[in-house]
Amino acid sequence: MTKTHSILFVSVTLTLIIAVNYTFTQKNLSAAIGEKGFNYPIVDTGQVSCYDNSREIHCPQPNQPFFGQDAQYKGKAPSYRDSGDGTITDLNTGLMWSQAVDNNKVSLTEANKIAQKMTLGGYTDWRVPNLKELYSLIDFRGYTGFSRGGHGSGVPANAIPFINTDYFAFEYGDLNAGERYIDAQWLSRTKYVSTTMGGMETLFGVNFADGRIKGYGYKRPGDHRDRKKFYVRYVRGDAYGVNNFVDNGDGTVTDRATGLMWMQNDSGKAMNWQDAMEYAQNLRQAGYDDWRLPNAKELQYIVDYSRSPETNGSPALDPIFQTTSIINEAGQEDYPYFWSSTTHLDGPNPGKNAVYIAFGRALGKMHGKIMDVHGAGAQRSDPKAGEPTSRGPQGDMIRINNYVRCVRGGPLKIILSRPSTDQSKYPYNVKKYQGVSRKEPSDSSGRSRPPSGGKSFVNRLDRNGDGKISRSEFDGPIDRFDFHDINKDGYLTEDEAPKGPPPGGTRPPRQ
Repeated sequence: MTKTHSILFVSVTLTLIIAVNYTFTQKNLSAAIGEKGFNYPIVDTGQVSCYDNSREIHCPQPNQPFFGQDAQYKGKAPSYRDSGDGTITDLNTGLMWSQAVDNNKVSLTEANKIAQKMTLGGYTDWRVPNLKELYSLIDFRGYTGFSRGGHGSGVPANAIPFINTDYFAFEYGDLNAGERYIDAQWLSRTKYVSTTMGGMETLFGVNFADGRIKGYGYKRPGDHRDRKKFYVRYVRGDAYGVNNFVDNGDGTVTDRATGLMWMQNDSGKAMNWQDAMEYAQNLRQAGYDDWRLPNAKELQYIVDYSRSPETNGSPALDPIFQTTSIINEAGQEDYPYFWSSTTHLDGPNPGKNAVYIAFGRALGKMHGKIMDVHGAGAQRSDPKAGEPTSRGPQGDMIRINNYVRCVRGGPLKIILSRPSTDQSKYPYNVKKYQGVSRKEPSDSSGRSRPPSGGKSFVNRLDRNGDGKISRSEFDGPIDRFDFHDINKDGYLTEDEAPKGPPPGGTRPPRQ
């Protein structure tokens, strides 16, 4: 195979872009794009800054540590048109979206009924989006923000939604209703083909407050009610999210729908985030040396949501790919989490975590038991370095070392230094963003009040009636008990209670 490489160095203010132009034979071009070309462009994540294991850095040079991360590859930039009639058109995918958001969350059943009767912008063919359609809107310039008071203490002043609020209305969780501000899950119609939380029927959704995909238990076996409710953004247009995989016979698979070429095999071993990028940079396969770690949206696009370990004995991935099997933390045969090149801006150290996709069960530890809490195909994040543990309300299993499936093609511009940031336009128009709802809890007089979760938390878990929670009564991960036990007396009192605990009883845990 003959490949001609020409490299053009262009200096832009504080930004050096290498444009790498490849000349393909007609056979390879046909294999890459298919007879009708790319049908489903993947919209870029929007990430523009580079990071090491803990903080923002100047983007590294080739062969330097952390080279090859998300911000260094520029794809199709998010681009929208406001039609002025309550609709927003994505100029990349062609999908048309409803602009507003109803403050009243609804179930999937309710949302489908609304869509059937909906007329907006002169159109009546609105629908609840599938998960890949919905995820196409995520923007990883978002930040969960950080507040010393925790998730239950209001919206941090530095929080930024993971969606472009210049175009799309947005709401955080309603603190007056007892929600956390990060309870801003948007509904998809994509159901998990297995169950989560020990048998719950499950829907996938995108949380545009914390930048994650999770499966949300919405119905218990034998229960006809949809208990979990979501914000909804309706869509119309040709369905988005289809793959068209072709086995190239050389250890690679081309998705004709997107034009991306993938390694058919994975890395065969787990590694930390820095090593994952080095692995991709050093990979030579099928005559190509331009392999890279996929960004979050590229990696999510190849998920097959019709498959799971429980239902098919396979990862959530087309069987044209080879995937290493593992034994998970619960002792089950399972499939790995896979690293993306995208840093996830979360919490007090916003450069610490990187996005992964769970192609096997998305495990957590609930009530002392390790289980699938969010479903194969979930998108969460792990620290880039450290030691395995668990964390969060669902006790997410933190692995640190995840697997790699490399990709090539698509964006060909490589950023080698941190671009200058125009604060008036990044990440979104700041003045307009300040209009996003930041509801604080209030009493009947309208005065601000702190959330009242402490008393209800103790009442819910205090089985022996002594007015406090012992370690054996606590229903979350044990490291969270230790975290909240401020005086280290072995008990949690009202003032030490988590501000946003998962509710108990027969209701599904808050996710």
